[in-house]
Amino acid sequence: QVQLVESGGGLVQPGGSLRLACAASGFTFSTATMGWYRQAPGKERDEVATISPTGERTNTADSVKGRFTISRDNAKNTVYLQMNSLKPEDTAVYYCKGTPPYSYFRNRVDYWGQGTQVTVSS
Repeated sequence: QVQLVESGGGLVQPGGSLRLACAASGFTFSTATMGWYRQAPGKERDEVATISPTGERTNTADSVKGRFTISRDNAKNTVYLQMNSLKPEDTAVYYCKGTPPYSYFRNRVDYWGQGTQVTVSS
């Protein structure tokens, strides 16, 4: 059974930091592209950052570039999102996503976690 369990969310003041973690099980984590997404009330879910299976390649949304860093530990089946210099507009539910390799012969499957709330407020 596939599970993605996020942790590390909470309430933080503007300018503060949080580190989110997503522990994965039920699929081969080391071959999956992992990502963090967020959804604010009344808005669509947006991509925040993604990381390749080996961690060599990352992609970060312009809105968080320079403040957020995605990383992974394949030995622990865990992906992280370090969030610094947080702003009120970063308030959202943050979701972890895992995408195992896919091809013409293997359909793409996206696995999602339940999300963790991040609130940035004074």
